[in-house]
Amino acid sequence: MIVWLKFLHIAAVCVWMAGLVSLPGLYVRRAATGESDQLYGLQRTVRFTFLKLMSPAAFVAIASGAALIFVGQAFHPWLSAKLALVAVLALIHVLTGLVIIRLFEEGEVYPVWRFVTVTALTLVLIVAVLALVLAKPELDWRGLVPAVLTEPGGLRRLVEEFSPWKIP
Repeated sequence: MIVWLKFLHIAAVCVWMAGLVSLPGLYVRRAATGESDQLYGLQRTVRFTFLKLMSPAAFVAIASGAALIFVGQAFHPWLSAKLALVAVLALIHVLTGLVIIRLFEEGEVYPVWRFVTVTALTLVLIVAVLALVLAKPELDWRGLVPAVLTEPGGLRRLVEEFSPWKIP
C-alpha cells in the first residue's frame, strides 16, 4: 500500500510543480495577446491548467503526503522542514490562482520581473524539497524553535494556555 501511495504522491507532485513553474509563463503571454480570440484561448488554457490540472493535483499531493506520514509513521525533523516548504508552495499556488481573477481584464498584464521572481522562487523551493526528501538530513531544531513545539503534544499545551475555551 505504501508503494502505491508513494507513486500517487510523486505523480501528483510532478503535475502540481509543473503547473506552478509553467503557469507564470502563460501569464506573461497576456501582454502579447490583444483583445481577441487569442486572449480568449489563453484565458481558457490558463483556467483549465489551474482548475482542472494543478488544483486537483495539489489536493492529491497533499492528501497522499499526509497519508504517507501516518501510514509510514514518519515523524522526523527533516519532514517538518519539508512541510514548511510545501506550505510556501501552497501559498504560491493560491497567489497564482488569484492572478487569474484580474489578469484577463482589459489592459492588465503580468510583468516579466514577476514572472522571473515567481518562477525562480518556485524552482528554489522545489529543489529544496527534493534535497530534504533525498538527503533526509538529521536536523536539530533545539534553539531554533521553542521547545514546546518539538515535544509530542506541545502545540496542544501551548493552545490550552492561551485559549479561553476548554480544549477537548
